[in-house]
Order: sequence, then C-alpha cells, then structure tokens
Amino acid sequence: MKQTLCVLLILACATGRAGADEPVKDSLKLAGMHEHSLFSSNLDSLLYLWVVQNTPGIFDPDTIPTGDPIVDFPDSVYVERLKRIPSVVELSYNSIVRNYIRVYTGQKRKNMEVMLGLADHYFPVFEQIFDQYGLPVELKYMAVIESALNPRAVSRVGATGIWQFMYGTGRMYGLTINSLVDERRDPVRATHAAAQYLRDLYNIYNDWVLVIAAYNCGPGNVNKAIRRSGNKRNYWDLFYYLPRETRGYVPAFIAATYVMNHYRDHGLVPREIDMPVRTDTIMVHENLHLAQVSEVMDIPLQLLRDLNPQYRRDVVPAMGTGFSLTLPFNQTTRFIDLQDSVLAYRHDHYFNEENRIINPTYSRYVPEPPTGKVKLTYTVKSGDNLGYIAEWYNVRVSDLRYWNNIRGNLIRAGQSLAVYVSPGDVEKYKPVNSLSFAEKQRRIGKTVASPASAPVASGAATDTDYVYYRVRSGDTLWDIARKYPGVTDSEIMQLNKLKYGDKIVPGQMLKIMKKG
Repeated sequence: MKQTLCVLLILACATGRAGADEPVKDSLKLAGMHEHSLFSSNLDSLLYLWVVQNTPGIFDPDTIPTGDPIVDFPDSVYVERLKRIPSVVELSYNSIVRNYIRVYTGQKRKNMEVMLGLADHYFPVFEQIFDQYGLPVELKYMAVIESALNPRAVSRVGATGIWQFMYGTGRMYGLTINSLVDERRDPVRATHAAAQYLRDLYNIYNDWVLVIAAYNCGPGNVNKAIRRSGNKRNYWDLFYYLPRETRGYVPAFIAATYVMNHYRDHGLVPREIDMPVRTDTIMVHENLHLAQVSEVMDIPLQLLRDLNPQYRRDVVPAMGTGFSLTLPFNQTTRFIDLQDSVLAYRHDHYFNEENRIINPTYSRYVPEPPTGKVKLTYTVKSGDNLGYIAEWYNVRVSDLRYWNNIRGNLIRAGQSLAVYVSPGDVEKYKPVNSLSFAEKQRRIGKTVASPASAPVASGAATDTDYVYYRVRSGDTLWDIARKYPGVTDSEIMQLNKLKYGDKIVPGQMLKIMKKG
C-alpha cells in the first residue's frame, strides 16, 4: 500500500492536461459537453454487444415507448429525490446535473433502458467487490459514465474496459495486458483494480467527490486545482480550475446515480437482456480457444466473447499460469465433464504445436523446364563464368540463373548446369561440353591469344632483363601480383601493354618486374 501511495503521489506532481492552467468562465452547459459526447459514444457502442443484438424484440418499435412524452420535474423534486438516495458520496444538484438527467431520460432513453438491463448482470459483481474493500457501493455508478457498462469500450486516448484503465495504471494495479489478454476488459479483475485505485485515492483526499474527480483526470490535476484555488477542498470551489472534461464528470455521476434509482419515475423500462445473470468462473490451466468451447458445448461463440471480453483473440493462454473462463451457471458442470473433449477438439487446428520447436530448413526450388526445349548438361571448367557459357549456347545469363536456381554469378568448377536449347540445335550445341576454351571461343567468332604471342615490352631492355610468370588456370593479375612483394597488378598491365578488359589465359607469359 505504501508503495502504491508513493506512486500516486509522484503522479500527482506530474504535469496536468492543457487547458487547466487558468479558470475559464465557460457556461455550465459547455463544461459538460465532453462527458456527454463520450457517454453517448459508449452508449452507442454498447448496442453492438451480441447479447444486446440477440435479445428478441429489444428494438421492436412496439416495445419502445418513443411516443411517450419525456417526463420532467421541478428542481425541488430532483433535490429531494437525490437527498433520499442512501449515499456516502455527496449528491449535489445544479443545472449541469439537470441537463445530464434530461439526456439520460430523454435523448438516450433507449440506450439507458438497455444499460438498465445490463445492470442486473454487472452491478451485483461491483457491489460485492466494493463491499470487500470497504468502499461505498454507490461508486458502481461510475462505470455507467466511464463505459456505459461496455467492457469493450476504448476512449480516444486508449483508456480501455468497463473501468477505463490506461495501460500504465492497469499494469500498476496488477492487470495482465498483452497481445492475447487484456484484463482491463475483464469486469471482475478490472473492478478489483478500480476498487484498489479508489481506495488509494481516498487515502490521499479523504473526500469521495474529489476521489471521483481524480479518477477521471488524475490526482495531479486535482492537486493543481487545489493549489490554484487557495487550498480549497470542495469540488465546486475547484470546478473552474479542473480540466474541462472533469467539470462534467462529477455531475454526470450524480445524474447517473439519480436515473439508476428513479428510472421508473421517468417511464424508463429496463430491457431484458439475454445474458445470464448467474455465471460461474472456472480456472483453466491449458491453452484453450473459445471456439472449442462453443462447438463442443453448443454455446454461441459471441456469448462466450461477451462473458470473457478480456481474451482479445478468443485464446485463453493458460498453459503454465492459469486463467479464468466465465460460463453460464448451468454450463459449468457440463464443462467439467467435457473438459478433456473440449481441450482435444481440433487442438492442432487452433494451436499448431509443430511450430513450437523448429529449425530453419533449406528448400531447393527446381523450376519447371521450358516447353518446347531440350535439356543439355554443361560441366563448369576452371576459368568459366556465366557470361561465357551463355554466349557458347546462345542463351541469356538470366535464363541460366533461373534454370539452375543460381543467385548472383558464383559458379564452381565441376558444377553441372542445365541448359535448354531448341530441338533443332541439339546436335549443334551438344559438343560444347567437351571442347577446350579456345575452341569454344572460336565457335562464336572470338580468338584467344596464344602463349607465343604474349606481348613483351619494347625498348632497350632484352627478355633476359625481366622476371617472367607463366599464367596458370584460375589466375588473375591481382593474384599474380601478390606473389611478388612490391609489385601491383597495374604495373604488370603496364609492362605487358594490357588494357582493362583484356583477358589472360593459361600458358601466357607475363613480365612481372625488371631483374635486379
């Protein structure tokens, strides 16, 4: 607890959001616009839950009293009703609260009726957990304005789940967040984290209204508002020093508390949601896919997703750790009986164990032979390259690479290469493999310098004045120069009147350097 409080105090000193530096005397209506917009968005997305869409007649026009007039009451009635609600949290009344009540009971009445139906599923969970931590149970209404009781709600800044935890805060309170699991979307685990966070905030402020405000904008912004107001501790004295969205947050909470207690007075009828009010949780210790449970136990997959929204990709990665699986209460004993069958059902399809331990393998691609061509085989000799071979067979270098799966230009002596020629040219090119280098060059109209014709230097010096080297197969000028310290390949070229691009051949005599 002390460690958590230290972290909260550090956060309390952090820089606040822009727009909260100076009190801006905007209207009360404007102050609540942000929370109104966010709440409306969460309400709208709530309607896409499977359990809502698949409840028979929930959106039947005959069952929605849209023609009924919106019921409104004098301010004195609202004040009296708020006073009678048993609450440790102070429930003040003003024009902002009244505007929110009108939104909930008028413009968004259909959505509110759906949310009232979902409250039968979620509120007992919240009440039990808050009672366990010694918190006021009326704090459960915060979830109404945080997410509209939508466990998949995500804000524009990334706050996620029914209690809208940011990533860092969720991790700080022990929620697992990774690619497969996001416990911010788990109504039970997230409510435990929210209860701990609210308890820690109360240890700082000792005022539940300020706790609610700090939950929304962070303790840092509340502390700055306290300092700028002259150390006042009443929320309404801090109102204009708080970020704009937080100015509407507490009034929205008060209005939600009112509507959830007095919805009948406004003609709201909770929609009966086809979602199990009674559920049970089973710990799973092996990897499980929700589709396995759905197909073996004949439970709609979307219902399982709504009961287990924390599993982002329908995978329960329980191997070695253990995760919970929420099921309708009447299905838990069936799951225990069928657990082995569920885990074995199409296991290889959902969890490819073959790829758990695997080493890279080299697979050689053998291209299909070109149609209408005959294959010849050429054995690479020392000094050959792809360019020579392509010229001898009158094919493209790129074709040689493709036919023989070669990358780059590297070939080695003794390597067998496939060469494809037209059927009419087979006899013409078949002898190429057995010819000498000079013979192959002469076939394409090129000559090869003989050793006797090797150029010598002119001038006063005689042949006996120079050191000579007889070229061997595979030699290059650079290799030859390395054999003689102090000699460069450029000097050898100059002594032998060679130009760049000139070739040297085995048996050729080259001047290396002057003797002495």
